[in-house]
Amino acid sequence: MNKIVDLRSDTTTRPTAGMRAAMMSAPLGDDVFGDDPSVNALQEKIADMLGFEAALFMPTGTQSNLCGILAHCQRGDEYLVGHNAHTYLWEAGGAAVLGSVQPQPIAHQPDGTLALKDIEAAIKIDDPHFARSRLLTLENTLGGKRMPINYLQQATDVARTHGLATHLDGARLFNAAVAQAEAQKTNPREEARRIAQCFDSVSVCFSKGLGAPVGSALCGSKELIYRARRLRKMAGGGMRQAGVLASAASYALDHHIDRLADDHALMRELYAQLKDIPGLAIEAPQTNILFIDLQDEARERAQALVDHLKSRGVMVIGLYRLRMVTHLDVDAEGIRQAVAAIREFFSA
Repeated sequence: MNKIVDLRSDTTTRPTAGMRAAMMSAPLGDDVFGDDPSVNALQEKIADMLGFEAALFMPTGTQSNLCGILAHCQRGDEYLVGHNAHTYLWEAGGAAVLGSVQPQPIAHQPDGTLALKDIEAAIKIDDPHFARSRLLTLENTLGGKRMPINYLQQATDVARTHGLATHLDGARLFNAAVAQAEAQKTNPREEARRIAQCFDSVSVCFSKGLGAPVGSALCGSKELIYRARRLRKMAGGGMRQAGVLASAASYALDHHIDRLADDHALMRELYAQLKDIPGLAIEAPQTNILFIDLQDEARERAQALVDHLKSRGVMVIGLYRLRMVTHLDVDAEGIRQAVAAIREFFSA
Protein backbone atom coordinates (compact mmCIF):
# COMPACT_ATOMS: atom_id res chain seq x y z
CA MET A 1 0.00 0.00 0.00
CA ASN A 2 1.31 3.44 -0.95
CA LYS A 3 2.19 5.85 1.83
CA ILE A 4 0.56 9.28 1.81
CA VAL A 5 2.68 11.91 0.08
CA ASP A 6 1.08 15.21 1.06
CA LEU A 7 2.21 17.89 -1.40
CA ARG A 8 -0.70 20.24 -0.70
CA SER A 9 1.24 22.64 1.51
CA ASP A 10 4.15 22.94 3.92
CA THR A 11 1.53 23.67 6.59
CA THR A 12 0.80 19.93 6.81
CA THR A 13 4.04 19.09 8.64
CA ARG A 14 3.93 17.26 11.98
CA PRO A 15 6.22 18.11 14.90
CA THR A 16 9.38 16.02 15.00
CA ALA A 17 10.29 13.94 18.04
CA GLY A 18 12.76 16.59 19.17
CA MET A 19 10.17 19.33 18.79
CA ARG A 20 7.60 17.35 20.77
CA ALA A 21 10.13 16.85 23.55
CA ALA A 22 10.82 20.60 23.61
CA MET A 23 7.10 21.30 23.85
CA MET A 24 6.60 18.88 26.72
CA SER A 25 9.48 20.36 28.74
CA ALA A 26 8.77 24.05 28.06
CA PRO A 27 8.59 26.33 31.13
CA LEU A 28 5.20 28.05 31.15
CA GLY A 29 3.50 31.16 32.45
CA ASP A 30 0.61 33.38 31.34
CA ASP A 31 1.50 35.22 28.14
CA VAL A 32 -1.38 37.70 28.43
CA PHE A 33 0.32 38.87 31.63
CA GLY A 34 3.63 38.75 29.78
CA ASP A 35 5.21 36.16 32.04
CA ASP A 36 5.44 33.03 29.91
CA PRO A 37 9.21 32.49 29.75
CA SER A 38 9.10 30.35 26.62
CA VAL A 39 7.10 32.96 24.70
CA ASN A 40 9.37 35.74 25.91
CA ALA A 41 12.45 33.76 24.88
CA LEU A 42 11.04 33.13 21.40
CA GLN A 43 10.14 36.78 20.91
CA GLU A 44 13.61 37.87 21.94
CA LYS A 45 15.21 35.23 19.72
CA ILE A 46 13.36 36.10 16.51
CA ALA A 47 13.65 39.86 17.08
CA ASP A 48 17.39 39.56 17.64
CA MET A 49 17.81 37.20 14.69
CA LEU A 50 16.13 39.61 12.28
CA GLY A 51 17.49 42.82 13.80
CA PHE A 52 14.39 44.33 15.42
CA GLU A 53 13.73 45.83 18.83
CA ALA A 54 10.82 43.56 19.66
CA ALA A 55 8.53 40.79 18.45
CA LEU A 56 5.10 39.44 19.29
CA PHE A 57 4.04 35.77 19.06
CA MET A 58 0.75 35.26 17.21
CA PRO A 59 -1.44 32.20 16.62
CA THR A 60 -1.43 32.66 12.82
CA GLY A 61 0.27 34.50 9.99
CA THR A 62 -3.03 36.07 8.99
CA GLN A 63 -3.37 37.61 12.43
CA SER A 64 0.27 38.69 12.41
CA ASN A 65 -0.16 40.47 9.07
CA LEU A 66 -3.44 42.02 10.22
CA CYS A 67 -1.94 43.39 13.42
CA GLY A 68 1.06 44.64 11.49
CA ILE A 69 -1.02 46.51 8.93
CA LEU A 70 -3.32 48.01 11.56
CA ALA A 71 -0.37 49.00 13.75
CA HIS A 72 0.95 51.04 10.83
CA CYS A 73 -2.36 52.43 9.55
CA GLN A 74 -5.47 54.22 10.79
CA ARG A 75 -9.07 54.24 9.53
CA GLY A 76 -9.18 55.84 6.11
CA ASP A 77 -5.59 54.91 5.28
CA GLU A 78 -4.56 52.47 2.58
CA TYR A 79 -1.81 49.93 2.06
CA LEU A 80 -0.24 49.19 -1.33
CA VAL A 81 -0.13 45.46 -2.05
CA GLY A 82 0.31 42.99 -4.90
CA HIS A 83 -2.91 41.70 -6.41
CA ASN A 84 -1.87 38.08 -5.74
CA ALA A 85 -0.36 38.75 -2.31
CA HIS A 86 -1.60 36.83 0.71
CA THR A 87 -2.42 40.03 2.60
CA TYR A 88 -4.75 41.08 -0.22
CA LEU A 89 -6.19 37.89 -1.69
CA TRP A 90 -6.12 35.23 1.03
CA GLU A 91 -6.83 36.95 4.37
CA ALA A 92 -10.58 37.50 4.02
CA GLY A 93 -10.24 41.27 3.61
CA GLY A 94 -9.38 41.59 7.30
CA ALA A 95 -7.63 44.97 7.15
CA ALA A 96 -10.61 46.50 5.36
CA VAL A 97 -13.30 44.71 7.38
CA LEU A 98 -11.77 45.06 10.83
CA GLY A 99 -9.59 48.13 10.46
CA SER A 100 -11.23 50.24 7.73
CA VAL A 101 -7.86 50.23 5.97
CA GLN A 102 -8.21 50.11 2.19
CA PRO A 103 -5.98 47.86 0.10
CA GLN A 104 -4.63 49.35 -3.14
CA PRO A 105 -3.78 46.33 -5.31
CA ILE A 106 -0.95 46.52 -7.85
CA ALA A 107 -0.40 44.00 -10.65
CA HIS A 108 2.56 41.68 -10.22
CA GLN A 109 5.28 41.35 -12.83
CA PRO A 110 6.01 37.82 -14.14
CA ASP A 111 8.81 37.45 -11.57
CA GLY A 112 6.45 38.29 -8.70
CA THR A 113 7.76 41.81 -8.09
CA LEU A 114 5.77 45.03 -8.23
CA ALA A 115 7.22 47.43 -10.80
CA LEU A 116 8.80 50.42 -9.06
CA LYS A 117 6.94 52.80 -11.36
CA ASP A 118 3.66 51.11 -10.48
CA ILE A 119 4.36 51.47 -6.76
CA GLU A 120 5.13 55.15 -7.19
CA ALA A 121 2.08 55.73 -9.39
CA ALA A 122 -0.23 54.12 -6.81
CA ILE A 123 0.82 56.47 -3.99
CA LYS A 124 -1.92 59.06 -3.54
CA ILE A 125 -1.37 62.78 -3.19
CA ASP A 126 -2.60 64.40 0.01
CA ASP A 127 -6.17 65.17 -1.04
CA PRO A 128 -9.48 64.70 0.84
CA HIS A 129 -10.86 62.65 -2.05
CA PHE A 130 -8.35 59.84 -1.51
CA ALA A 131 -7.50 57.32 1.13
CA ARG A 132 -4.14 58.20 2.68
CA SER A 133 -1.30 56.06 1.36
CA ARG A 134 0.51 54.85 4.48
CA LEU A 135 2.09 51.45 3.90
CA LEU A 136 3.75 49.27 1.28
CA THR A 137 3.42 45.53 1.87
CA LEU A 138 5.50 42.97 -0.02
CA GLU A 139 5.76 39.18 0.22
CA ASN A 140 8.84 36.95 0.10
CA THR A 141 8.61 34.30 -1.15
CA LEU A 142 5.59 34.85 -3.40
CA GLY A 143 4.29 31.61 -4.85
CA GLY A 144 7.73 30.17 -4.20
CA LYS A 145 9.51 32.98 -6.04
CA ARG A 146 12.31 34.75 -4.20
CA MET A 147 12.31 38.53 -4.36
CA PRO A 148 15.88 39.73 -5.14
CA ILE A 149 17.48 41.69 -2.30
CA ASN A 150 18.32 44.64 -4.57
CA TYR A 151 14.66 44.83 -5.59
CA LEU A 152 13.50 44.82 -1.96
CA GLN A 153 15.90 47.66 -1.20
CA GLN A 154 14.74 49.69 -4.19
CA ALA A 155 11.03 49.14 -3.56
CA THR A 156 11.23 50.07 0.11
CA ASP A 157 13.36 53.10 -0.77
CA VAL A 158 10.57 54.29 -3.09
CA ALA A 159 8.06 53.88 -0.28
CA ARG A 160 10.15 55.75 2.27
CA THR A 161 10.84 58.58 -0.18
CA HIS A 162 7.10 59.17 -0.21
CA GLY A 163 6.68 58.81 3.56
CA LEU A 164 5.24 55.29 3.57
CA ALA A 165 6.09 52.61 6.11
CA THR A 166 6.97 49.12 4.88
CA HIS A 167 5.82 45.64 5.94
CA LEU A 168 6.95 42.21 4.76
CA ASP A 169 4.75 39.16 4.76
CA GLY A 170 7.63 36.77 5.35
CA ALA A 171 5.58 33.62 5.83
CA ARG A 172 8.36 31.81 3.95
CA LEU A 173 11.12 34.29 4.73
CA PHE A 174 13.56 31.52 5.61
CA ASN A 175 12.93 29.71 2.32
CA ALA A 176 13.87 32.96 0.59
CA ALA A 177 16.91 33.35 2.86
CA VAL A 178 18.13 29.80 2.20
CA ALA A 179 17.83 30.28 -1.58
CA GLN A 180 19.50 33.68 -1.35
CA ALA A 181 22.32 32.28 0.77
CA GLU A 182 22.90 29.52 -1.77
CA ALA A 183 23.16 32.11 -4.54
CA GLN A 184 25.41 34.42 -2.51
CA LYS A 185 27.48 31.66 -0.84
CA THR A 186 26.59 33.06 2.57
CA ASN A 187 24.65 32.04 5.68
CA PRO A 188 20.82 31.77 5.63
CA ARG A 189 20.52 33.61 8.95
CA GLU A 190 22.57 36.50 7.60
CA GLU A 191 20.39 36.65 4.51
CA ALA A 192 17.16 36.50 6.55
CA ARG A 193 18.38 39.51 8.49
CA ARG A 194 19.38 41.37 5.30
CA ILE A 195 15.90 40.81 3.86
CA ALA A 196 14.13 41.78 7.07
CA GLN A 197 16.13 44.97 7.54
CA CYS A 198 14.65 46.41 4.36
CA PHE A 199 11.33 46.72 6.24
CA ASP A 200 9.82 48.48 9.25
CA SER A 201 7.97 45.31 10.24
CA VAL A 202 8.09 41.65 9.26
CA SER A 203 5.72 38.75 9.84
CA VAL A 204 7.42 35.35 10.06
CA CYS A 205 5.57 32.02 10.02
CA PHE A 206 6.80 29.04 12.02
CA SER A 207 4.18 26.51 10.88
CA LYS A 208 5.20 26.18 7.22
CA GLY A 209 8.66 25.03 6.16
CA LEU A 210 10.04 25.39 9.67
CA GLY A 211 7.65 22.67 10.79
CA ALA A 212 6.12 24.03 13.99
CA PRO A 213 2.45 23.13 14.57
CA VAL A 214 1.24 26.70 15.15
CA GLY A 215 2.37 30.27 15.17
CA SER A 216 3.89 33.37 13.59
CA ALA A 217 5.71 36.38 14.95
CA LEU A 218 5.43 40.06 14.12
CA CYS A 219 8.74 41.90 14.43
CA GLY A 220 9.23 45.66 14.59
CA SER A 221 10.01 48.59 16.84
CA LYS A 222 8.99 48.57 20.48
CA GLU A 223 6.37 51.20 19.71
CA LEU A 224 4.86 49.21 16.86
CA ILE A 225 4.79 45.98 18.89
CA TYR A 226 3.12 47.85 21.76
CA ARG A 227 0.30 48.84 19.39
CA ALA A 228 0.18 45.35 17.87
CA ARG A 229 -0.25 43.74 21.30
CA ARG A 230 -3.47 45.69 21.83
CA LEU A 231 -4.64 44.73 18.34
CA ARG A 232 -3.83 41.07 18.98
CA LYS A 233 -6.03 41.20 22.07
CA MET A 234 -8.90 42.72 20.07
CA ALA A 235 -8.54 39.99 17.47
CA GLY A 236 -8.71 37.25 20.10
CA GLY A 237 -5.06 36.30 19.85
CA GLY A 238 -4.12 36.60 23.50
CA MET A 239 -3.11 33.09 24.56
CA ARG A 240 -2.29 31.91 28.07
CA GLN A 241 0.26 29.09 28.53
CA ALA A 242 1.39 29.64 24.96
CA GLY A 243 4.93 28.54 25.74
CA VAL A 244 3.98 25.01 24.68
CA LEU A 245 3.62 26.40 21.16
CA ALA A 246 6.40 28.97 21.37
CA SER A 247 8.89 26.29 22.34
CA ALA A 248 8.10 24.42 19.12
CA ALA A 249 8.79 27.58 17.12
CA SER A 250 12.01 28.18 19.01
CA TYR A 251 13.11 24.60 18.33
CA ALA A 252 12.35 25.13 14.63
CA LEU A 253 14.58 28.22 14.52
CA ASP A 254 17.40 26.23 16.10
CA HIS A 255 17.08 23.07 13.99
CA HIS A 256 15.01 23.53 10.83
CA ILE A 257 16.36 26.54 8.93
CA ASP A 258 19.31 24.95 7.15
CA ARG A 259 17.33 21.83 6.22
CA LEU A 260 15.03 23.93 4.03
CA ALA A 261 17.71 23.44 1.37
CA ASP A 262 16.65 19.77 1.30
CA ASP A 263 13.09 20.78 0.41
CA HIS A 264 14.38 22.98 -2.40
CA ALA A 265 16.56 20.17 -3.75
CA LEU A 266 13.64 17.73 -3.73
CA MET A 267 11.50 20.25 -5.58
CA ARG A 268 14.18 20.66 -8.23
CA GLU A 269 14.22 16.87 -8.63
CA LEU A 270 10.43 16.76 -8.96
CA TYR A 271 10.59 19.45 -11.64
CA ALA A 272 13.35 17.66 -13.53
CA GLN A 273 11.30 14.46 -13.65
CA LEU A 274 8.09 16.14 -14.82
CA LYS A 275 9.09 19.04 -17.08
CA ASP A 276 9.20 17.03 -20.31
CA ILE A 277 5.79 15.36 -19.98
CA PRO A 278 3.55 16.56 -22.87
CA GLY A 279 0.60 18.67 -21.74
CA LEU A 280 2.31 19.99 -18.61
CA ALA A 281 3.60 23.56 -18.55
CA ILE A 282 5.92 23.94 -15.58
CA GLU A 283 8.07 26.90 -14.53
CA ALA A 284 11.36 25.98 -12.88
CA PRO A 285 11.01 26.30 -9.08
CA GLN A 286 13.12 28.69 -7.03
CA THR A 287 12.33 27.27 -3.61
CA ASN A 288 9.84 24.62 -2.42
CA ILE A 289 6.71 25.40 -4.49
CA LEU A 290 5.89 24.13 -7.97
CA PHE A 291 2.94 25.06 -10.19
CA ILE A 292 1.86 22.78 -13.02
CA ASP A 293 -0.48 24.18 -15.67
CA LEU A 294 -2.43 21.52 -17.54
CA GLN A 295 -2.81 22.18 -21.25
CA ASP A 296 -4.65 20.71 -24.22
CA GLU A 297 -5.77 17.10 -23.60
CA ALA A 298 -4.24 17.11 -20.13
CA ARG A 299 -6.56 19.97 -19.19
CA GLU A 300 -9.56 17.96 -20.31
CA ARG A 301 -8.44 15.13 -18.00
CA ALA A 302 -7.69 17.36 -15.02
CA GLN A 303 -10.17 15.84 -12.57
CA ALA A 304 -9.17 12.34 -13.59
CA LEU A 305 -5.52 13.23 -12.89
CA VAL A 306 -6.28 14.57 -9.43
CA ASP A 307 -8.38 11.50 -8.64
CA HIS A 308 -5.62 9.20 -9.92
CA LEU A 309 -3.00 10.91 -7.78
CA LYS A 310 -5.22 10.60 -4.73
CA SER A 311 -5.69 6.89 -5.42
CA ARG A 312 -1.91 6.54 -5.44
CA GLY A 313 -1.54 8.38 -2.14
CA VAL A 314 -0.38 11.69 -3.64
CA MET A 315 -2.25 14.79 -2.44
CA VAL A 316 -2.11 18.08 -4.36
CA ILE A 317 -4.05 21.35 -4.54
CA GLY A 318 -5.77 22.64 -7.67
CA LEU A 319 -7.36 21.31 -10.82
CA TYR A 320 -6.26 22.97 -14.06
CA ARG A 321 -3.32 24.46 -12.21
CA LEU A 322 -1.79 22.12 -9.67
CA ARG A 323 0.35 23.29 -6.76
CA MET A 324 2.89 21.02 -5.15
CA VAL A 325 4.96 21.90 -2.07
CA THR A 326 7.89 20.04 -0.54
CA HIS A 327 8.49 20.14 3.19
CA LEU A 328 9.76 18.37 6.29
CA ASP A 329 7.46 15.37 5.83
CA VAL A 330 8.29 14.74 2.15
CA ASP A 331 11.38 12.66 1.35
CA ALA A 332 13.07 11.33 -1.79
CA GLU A 333 10.89 8.21 -1.72
CA GLY A 334 7.80 10.41 -1.69
CA ILE A 335 9.03 12.34 -4.71
CA ARG A 336 9.62 9.09 -6.58
CA GLN A 337 6.09 7.97 -5.68
CA ALA A 338 4.60 11.23 -6.96
CA VAL A 339 6.60 11.08 -10.19
CA ALA A 340 5.61 7.46 -10.77
CA ALA A 341 1.92 8.27 -10.25
CA ILE A 342 1.99 11.17 -12.69
CA ARG A 343 3.94 9.24 -15.33
CA GLU A 344 1.56 6.28 -14.93
CA PHE A 345 -1.41 8.52 -15.63
CA PHE A 346 0.04 10.06 -18.77
CA SER A 347 1.32 6.75 -20.14
CA ALA A 348 -2.14 5.17 -19.96
